[in-house]
Order: sequence, then structure tokens, then C-alpha cells
Amino acid sequence: MTRIAIVGAEVVDGSGSPPKLQTVLVVDDTIIDLLPADLSVGGDFEVIDMPGLTLTPGFVDVHSHADNAPFLEDDDLSKVMQGVTTEIMGNCGFSLAPRKLPNEGVFDSYATRIFPPMSYQWNSFGEMLEAADQRGYVTNYAPMLGHHTVRIAAMGMNDSEARDDDLDLMKRLVDEAVEAGIVGFSTGLIYPPGVFATSDEIQSLVSQIPPGVVYATHMRGEGAQVFASISEALDVGRRTGRRVQISHLKTAGRYNWGKMPQAMDLIREARESGVDVRQDIYPYTAGSTMLTACLPPWFQEGGNAGVLARLHDPGALAQLAKDLGEISLKWENMVIGAGWEGIVVSSTADHRFEGQSLATIADELGIDPLEALRHVLVEEQLQATMTVHQMSEDDVVTALEDGLTMIGSDGLPPGTGGKPHPRMYGTFPRILSRFSRELQVLSMPEAVRRMTSLPADTFGLKDRGLIRKGMKADLVAIDAGAVTDVATFADPIQYPIGIPWVLVNGHVVVKQSGYVDGRHGTRISRGA
Repeated sequence: MTRIAIVGAEVVDGSGSPPKLQTVLVVDDTIIDLLPADLSVGGDFEVIDMPGLTLTPGFVDVHSHADNAPFLEDDDLSKVMQGVTTEIMGNCGFSLAPRKLPNEGVFDSYATRIFPPMSYQWNSFGEMLEAADQRGYVTNYAPMLGHHTVRIAAMGMNDSEARDDDLDLMKRLVDEAVEAGIVGFSTGLIYPPGVFATSDEIQSLVSQIPPGVVYATHMRGEGAQVFASISEALDVGRRTGRRVQISHLKTAGRYNWGKMPQAMDLIREARESGVDVRQDIYPYTAGSTMLTACLPPWFQEGGNAGVLARLHDPGALAQLAKDLGEISLKWENMVIGAGWEGIVVSSTADHRFEGQSLATIADELGIDPLEALRHVLVEEQLQATMTVHQMSEDDVVTALEDGLTMIGSDGLPPGTGGKPHPRMYGTFPRILSRFSRELQVLSMPEAVRRMTSLPADTFGLKDRGLIRKGMKADLVAIDAGAVTDVATFADPIQYPIGIPWVLVNGHVVVKQSGYVDGRHGTRISRGA
């Protein structure tokens, strides 16, 4: 039996209440009591003295892509070192299951665009979770089911409307994942094959999840179509009665800067009319995703083989050049939004081009930027990711000011190497340093609430997110005056400073700013 007494710290309990000097008693994985600081601790508790530190609940990353973390040989430390103790997985329509014949190979091929190479030893969603359980978790693992994976299982990467039998199969797969314990169902409507789905298909599948399970969406567009996309997401919530989580809310593209107040007005008006909608952001002005996201939907039909064939087709490339030169209301053109200089290669299969913009690659190779894009995709067989600089910090602040805005890292899956977006290592300390301490957008207690009890409530994690008697002992100690993200775009793989202690389920996993070996996380289902 583990018995720990944490003394000397100011407790910010996750509710938004002011700090209070208290002693926190932990037995095994549970907080058993909070005592006034002037009371001595009896019994055989191991005392951890934290003078001058602030103790908070463990942070909940509502937008993680670390679905593959349990299957890595090395422990993924990118989140736990910044105080994250729970991650919501399966975002943007990407989950690691189900895999179903005859489309297993289509899924495995497509997954290489975002996940590092791995061996899939499962088919059903439940089998994938069992395999992850056997490997163990550094942080708590709360899974969502991804729409891409379900649609590939039923239809492959075809640009076609789902037939009744396709929908029936997808609904059965949703039911199986619900039975396995998902906390949400996600879409990524900017990416194939989700981009090929109609709103009716999405509504039909969201209706299949039980009340209380969240519908999280990477909307159909965050650039020129952002308002139409918000309206579509809200309409799904209105018609299904399910809670909507708008993922990484942004008004992307330089031509869109300053439009976040209008976006927030749409969301608030929907709330007032009865739609249960919340949102998350990451605290940076650049995003990150697959390099293939630069390509329009028609170019992506047929999966990897179809894309690679078009990259060698002069007619397709001529049409691509035309499409990339125009703002479209039908798809999100990141080339227009960021410019060639704003699209920076993050990781590739053999680590060429990493850290270089497409404009720089074009100059070095003596070719135009479109040819540079084609060159990287062909040379790397589509296994390339990018960082996209196309947002305004003023818009980030506007979104953050809403009381139902949560925080998600949206970091790419661990294990890809290269130069990942610094949000993978710095999201949560950046909220505390840049947006709380420096800009004072949020008070410290409010910033902590957005990263703890609010996401726990949103996703039904009933015993996480607060420092209260009976809650699980996921705890983080921070130096409020010093906590800072130090990861940069040039040198992103750096852990933050000012987070000396982290406990996951009562186990000390970070001690004096150093990682203590061991996977002490658990898998969390809705309501558990």
C-alpha cells in the first residue's frame, strides 16, 4: 500500500477556486483527505514537502494523437513531463481500429501518413484496446473511435456516398466500439475519406453513439469555409442531441485573421438555443498535420496508390496547380492560407527535408514550390508531415476567453522523429506562462480549470480533474512563477521547466523534474 502526504504546497483544486494551503493525503491511487496545512500528519505516510509550489490536478489533453504510444518500445514522455496525466485519443477521425477485410491493407497504408510504422495485431476496436492494455500506459488513455477508420473498413478510400449496407456496417462497428468503452466519436472532415462523407452520413453515425458520448470534429474547413463548417457541426449536435466538441478551433489563413469573434458568436448563439457545444484550442499560431493535406479532395481519392499516380500525371498536376492558386469554398487550401514559405516539413520517412519550408526546398533544388511539394511526397512515398504557419495570436486569445474552451496539444503521434510542432512538448506550460502569467488572459485557477475539471466533465471522466476526497490521485506540482515552455519550432524536443512533480494514479512518475520509470496510467471509459 502506498501512503503519501503532500505538504507545503498551495492547492489549486481544478474548480476555479482560489489557491489554498492544504495537505493532500493519498493512499494507493486515491485522494483520501485534504487537511488544513497547520495539522500534522500522523501514521506511516511518506511526506513529500513542496514549499513554494502549486499543486493542481493532472492535466487532461483533450486532443491527443498518441494512440500508438502504448506500442512504442520507449515510454513517450512528451505529455507527462508537461503535467498531462490523461489523454483523449482517437481525434480527427483517426483511430487504430477497427481493421476489416477486404480493406485492412488500405487502412495500414493510409496510417503510414500519420503514424510511425507499426505492426497491427488486431482487427476489432476491443482487440486493439486489449493489446494496448497489455503494453501499459504512461498517462491515462481515454479512447475515441475515428470515422476515417470506420469508413475505410466499410468503403475503403472511395469518393462515393455511403449506401444502406455501408451505413449498416459502420453502425455495427460504432456499436462494437461503444461496447469496448469509447468516450467519443471523432471526424476529420478535411481529410480523406471523411471529406467524402455527407452530413447525413455523419449525423447517422453520431446518432448511433449513446447520449453522453462526445462527438468531436475536425471540421470540414477552418479557412474560407469556417463559418459553414461550424454551422454543419452545430447542426449535427442539434439534430442528434449529442454533445459536440469542436476540435482545435481556429480561423485559419491570413485572409481569415480577425474573424474569431464571429465564429464564437455562432457557437454561443447555438448554446443559447440548446445545442451542447464546447471547443478546444492549442496555444500557438501554427498547426501541424500530414503533408498530403495540401492536396484537394479529388486528388486523394483511391488512397496512397491513387495519390502517387496523380503525382506522376501531367494533367492532374496542371489541375492541382490551378486549384492551389485559388481560395476555395469547397476545401481548405493551406497553401493559400500559409504561403509556400509557411509550410515547413516536420518529419519524413528517411528524415530528409525536415525543418525546411517548401519555399526553401524549391530554392535549393532549383524548382518551383509546387514541384517541391510533389518531389517530397513522391520521394517519401507520402510519409511526410508539416507545420503550417497560418494563424493570428489575437484569434487564439479570443477563443481562449470563452469559458468552455479547453486545451489540446494536437501533437502528431510520438515516434515519428524529425522536428515536430513544439506543442507536442510545450502546450500546457505555455498556457500557464504565455496566456496566464504574461498576457493574463486567464487567472491561474481558471487556466487550471480549463485543463482539468472542464475536460473531465466534458468527456465523462468522473473521478479525474479535481483535487477532492475520493478522486484519483493524478497530481501535478508546478512553480507558478517559473513554469515555461522551452520547446521551439527550431528545437522542439525539449521538456518544459517549472514542473518538478507529477503523480499518475498515486505513483510518482516525475520527481524533481526527472522521469521515474514505469507505466502507471490506466485505460478510462466514459463514466469511469
